Amino acid sequence: MEDEKIEFVPFHAINNFMILDYKQHVLMDVFNHLDQLENSRKGRYLSVVRKSLSIPGFRNSSMAPLPMKIKAALSAFEKNPEYVIQTIACWAEIHTELRQKVYDLLVQRDWKLLPVDADRSVLPGFQTKWHPTDTYEVINQAFDEKYGEGSETADDVRLMTVWLSNRLPFENNTNTSA
Repeated sequence: MEDEKIEFVPFHAINNFMILDYKQHVLMDVFNHLDQLENSRKGRYLSVVRKSLSIPGFRNSSMAPLPMKIKAALSAFEKNPEYVIQTIACWAEIHTELRQKVYDLLVQRDWKLLPVDADRSVLPGFQTKWHPTDTYEVINQAFDEKYGEGSETADDVRLMTVWLSNRLPFENNTNTSA
């Protein structure tokens, strides 16, 4: 049997799958819920914020008003893989119920995943091979059938799928939003 080569793309490649409005939504969600994060996760995020966000008039960018932080964060999210993965890690920790639901769904659909609480931010990037039988639409439909339509958006389910699987759907890139 041949050794299968695993290819990775930098974490900021997720920008090819996320629309601007949804990126802003995720960033606002993280900034507004920092108090819900474990201290170690919050510390890593604030450290990468200080290194990645430059906001005129603020030595410590985390002290800037939210609209200014979001504007600077969007730029960092597009260019900085470390900022992207720390942001998504925080977002996933904030949404623990959704994380568990998507994890259970993916395992039921025979996805090979790391444990639900594994720190995916230490990985080298996103894998490029997607699950062979599922698309975003299939995952969203299966999620709605299993859990009913709730407060989770299709984009939230998609982003959590990307996070938990550590995969981007490059082979079936028909969607514009994660």
